[in-house]
Amino acid sequence: MSTYFNGQSLFKQAQIGTTAIYGLAGSGLQNRYYILSDPGSRPLLAFPEVVGYDCYTALLGASANALGYLKGQLPHSGIDIFTILRGGLNYPIEEAASSCGIPVRYMHFVSCERIIKNQEILGLDIRYQKITPSAGRTVAIGDILATGDTFRLCISYLVDEFARCGGSIRRIMLFTIGGTRAVDLLEELTPQIRDRFPDFEGFDCFFFEGMFTVYTDHGASGINTPNIDFGWKGGIVTPDFREYIAAHPDALLEKCIIYDGGARRYEIPLHLEEVLDYWNGILERAGAIDAGALVREKLGYDGPLDYQDWLQATCLAASGDLHPLWAAEQRIMEHPADLAQLAARRIEAINQLKIQYETE
Repeated sequence: MSTYFNGQSLFKQAQIGTTAIYGLAGSGLQNRYYILSDPGSRPLLAFPEVVGYDCYTALLGASANALGYLKGQLPHSGIDIFTILRGGLNYPIEEAASSCGIPVRYMHFVSCERIIKNQEILGLDIRYQKITPSAGRTVAIGDILATGDTFRLCISYLVDEFARCGGSIRRIMLFTIGGTRAVDLLEELTPQIRDRFPDFEGFDCFFFEGMFTVYTDHGASGINTPNIDFGWKGGIVTPDFREYIAAHPDALLEKCIIYDGGARRYEIPLHLEEVLDYWNGILERAGAIDAGALVREKLGYDGPLDYQDWLQATCLAASGDLHPLWAAEQRIMEHPADLAQLAARRIEAINQLKIQYETE
């Protein structure tokens, strides 16, 4: 978890349509951080079966409601959209702005590609860009943010181009399926951007369903991917999403909260192969995996816990009476699934879905 939110709690700021908007309490923050929870985004983050165009539409309602929440603070001249090609394509910011009556003035793009040699990632390279700088712009960005390396490079490139051409940025709105590292990164970037543009007001950062963490090792299953796979431990997850997972407990034991939420969900056969690789790995290792430890890892805390300790562990102390959710999670922890049976069910389900996307 970001050091800025250590010991803090999640609180509900607003309900806009179907979207709950939560705020994050923290000390010394330069920016504004929110978590959105919506009936559209919850299945996207829970089920790898959500693929293709459905990934885009899943985020539309929450994105539009978030923009509507800020509309009174946005300039009448509208906003710019900055797209980082690959993961950024998932975010329906233009359509969400249109539904709110917010004009989109410019569309900026960069293509950021990995430099790979001998199957090792050596760095990142921006190979294509279309940026049209002007003064006093509010810029909206959608991107998946795990380590933050791609975002850091691309936002620095955008700022440099604006400054070089005499433009300026007043405010940045970031929509992300992302992790706690985003907070430290944005807090670090803010004074750097303000050095270039003294009128820069900071970031409005909207997370979907939770502020997740990335695995630092291979996890209790032995097959998670460090610095790529998202999890709950050390993060902050909305009670709405926790309730959704409690009602669909098989989803708790997926490889990570979103698999690869970027372009791979549009490269559907590759995405489904990744899902199958995980569940085949679980099936092969089922006898050696501590199912209880795996469940505790996925829930994000060691337990079982009493109610007050659970509120503190989940950062939900300011979120109202959550006794039913607490009880549901304790039951899941006390009665973990049979991993071999679960893996067999998931393999069958994914194979049935895969048939629709197989080529002759």
